[in-house]
Amino acid sequence: MQNFIQRRRVFLIHLSFWCIYFFMFSYQISNRKGVPEPWSDIIPNAILQVVYLMSVAYANYLFYLPRFLKHKQWWRFALELLVTIFITTWIFLIIKRYLVDGYTYQAHFAYSTSFAITVAMSALFIASFIAMLKFLEDWFHLEASRQEMINEKLSAELQFLKAQINPHFLFNTLNNLYYLAYTQSPNTTEVIAKLSQMMRYMIYDSNYQRVPLNKELEYMQNYISLENLRLNEQIPIKFEVEGSPEQVLITPLILITFLENAFKHGVGNNNPQAWVNISIKVNQKTCIYTVENSKLPTKAEGEKSGIGLQNVRRRLELSYPGQYELIEEERSDSYFVQLKLDLQ
Repeated sequence: MQNFIQRRRVFLIHLSFWCIYFFMFSYQISNRKGVPEPWSDIIPNAILQVVYLMSVAYANYLFYLPRFLKHKQWWRFALELLVTIFITTWIFLIIKRYLVDGYTYQAHFAYSTSFAITVAMSALFIASFIAMLKFLEDWFHLEASRQEMINEKLSAELQFLKAQINPHFLFNTLNNLYYLAYTQSPNTTEVIAKLSQMMRYMIYDSNYQRVPLNKELEYMQNYISLENLRLNEQIPIKFEVEGSPEQVLITPLILITFLENAFKHGVGNNNPQAWVNISIKVNQKTCIYTVENSKLPTKAEGEKSGIGLQNVRRRLELSYPGQYELIEEERSDSYFVQLKLDLQ
């Protein structure tokens, strides 16, 4: 229903105006002579009035005004409108006098010059009012086009950012796979199987604007499993989930970057003192995602933040404007990240 109103809002504005005018005019002439007039006289007069005004208003709305806006010829616009008002008013007065008294000249007002001028001025006024609706309609179209361009731009930017995630993830995972193959680890086939599951999620499920949170968590668990295999399960990794993740939706691949950074900057190549803690709490429509990891004894200059974090911050701005809170802290012995998302 709302979509129908959005698509037909200009038509509905016009229709509403003429319905209101019809009933107001009918009420006005119903007691013109001090006594109630029969509806058999009121309705034809009201219909004639509306048809007359519509003929002038929409000749201007559909033909004269668009041509004026295109060519900016004031003299032609004014001449065409005045000629139209003159001709339609002359026809209107002929029919009106017939309806009022059948040309018996008993209704003197209908034959006066002042009545003809009043009728013509009312047509000019109504035509001007309807012309304003033309500018309102153009504004609606302009606003809709602007919003469509904004949505297309945001959609294209999101797709570009998501496309950056895939190579970034593949680069990290292929490094892991290379390491396992190089060391002739028996877990290599398992890594390939899990990588296949993750790629299926990235290629198909991540194309949706929102996915169930439990699918995103399954993807993250596969990633943790790959890291565990690479590290020979010698690093303590805690992964806790509270609440009902299957009941809420989230933007796909929005959480994985923080997890990747925890392993990249907090674990390294099997540092025996390393650890990673991941916590996800779902409370109704709120998700609190926490990642904390140990700090490496040394790290190369400029490694702290790369394309992954810049990417995810931008995606949060686009997907959850004003609906998220991101806390990043570098503590004495750990890195701490907490993301609060409103998943309404």
